[in-house]
Amino acid sequence: MSRQSMISPVNDWLVSQALGDSDIVEMFGQLCERLLGIGIPVSRARLVWPTLHPLFQAETVQWDRGEPVRFDQFEHQDTASEAWQRSPLKYLLDHQLEILRRELDGPNALLDFELMKELKQDGYTDYVLLGTRLDGISIYRREGDENSNRGILLSWATDNTGGFSEDDLWSLQKIQKRFAIACKSIIQSRISSNIARTYLGSRAGNHVLDGQIRRGDGARIEAVVWFSDLRNSTSLTETLPPEEYFELLNTYFAASAEPVTQHGGEILDFIGDAVLGIFPFEGENEMAKAAEAARKALDCALAKTAELNDQRLKNGFEKFNFGIGLNVGDVQFGNIGIPQRLSFSVIGRAVNQAARIETMTKMLQQPVLADNCFAKLQPDLWKSVGRHKLEGVLGDVELFSYNGIETATCN
Repeated sequence: MSRQSMISPVNDWLVSQALGDSDIVEMFGQLCERLLGIGIPVSRARLVWPTLHPLFQAETVQWDRGEPVRFDQFEHQDTASEAWQRSPLKYLLDHQLEILRRELDGPNALLDFELMKELKQDGYTDYVLLGTRLDGISIYRREGDENSNRGILLSWATDNTGGFSEDDLWSLQKIQKRFAIACKSIIQSRISSNIARTYLGSRAGNHVLDGQIRRGDGARIEAVVWFSDLRNSTSLTETLPPEEYFELLNTYFAASAEPVTQHGGEILDFIGDAVLGIFPFEGENEMAKAAEAARKALDCALAKTAELNDQRLKNGFEKFNFGIGLNVGDVQFGNIGIPQRLSFSVIGRAVNQAARIETMTKMLQQPVLADNCFAKLQPDLWKSVGRHKLEGVLGDVELFSYNGIETATCN
């Protein structure tokens, strides 16, 4: 049987993967097993591809014969590490190569990378790294970093006596092209999901990816509404250099917004220096769970604020403060705006009231206030501060301050 005939079933299978809704981790593991099945003696394989994510620059799948497939992600700063700088992957990218091979045993052995020495010590006899460019996958690259990965990097190693044959290398290169096509569609889908969830949040991002992209698409939901706003922002913008104010904003968001997502809530919008979040629920049975999640996020926010302000004071920076308004009710969750520019958000009486409640935190000198609808869900944690008139809200509203501040934690 010719080599072309041997790899044809694998190539046909890869085409079906490209046309389907495949998981890249499972697909890679199955590819490695199929290669073993047709006689290509792969013992170790690594797949690396770029991604567009606020935390991660690249993702990888690792396969070792007889072991479960493993998925990992590289943070942006990882590319500055010594291990990356001395890796064969960076060498291939810097020199714009499509293939890098190192025999690890015999008279032609070349151990010019630390990885090669490690592989030889572990009993491997041959290593080949293949790179395939994937145009159309847009990833951010720093100035002067033109050779960063814009495609897939795939390494193969074997412990077979004599290493890979020329037929093995030919087969791996031929299969790489079909595999790259399958990877491209999957990676593009992953990047689209990352972008949608980063800029819209998980709930809204999923709605958009499911096709709810017309103005008015959405639904009425029940939710605990969280609204926070930075204190003295006007004077801060006038007295601080732009870069210092930008850093302050991100520190404030780390305290006021991260706890919401960490405890199951959803950040729907950053309105200047204000944060709009929700903890959705369905029916009274889930209402108490949503309130408890919001309470845990509140404790975390207060604890995190104290910790970050201590750091700022030690570093010679000004403290920051903000207020939080909480309530619970029905909101309209969906697309608003104009057809050419939409925003997925929530609107309704509960949202407006949460914003007005937050405004009262300044007047009443309280970091947190809630209305009766929210406070009655955890009555032992809230204390009435009287009835007050809220701008734009009919009638007086009884407000409650939070009693859990002294024991606030971020657990």
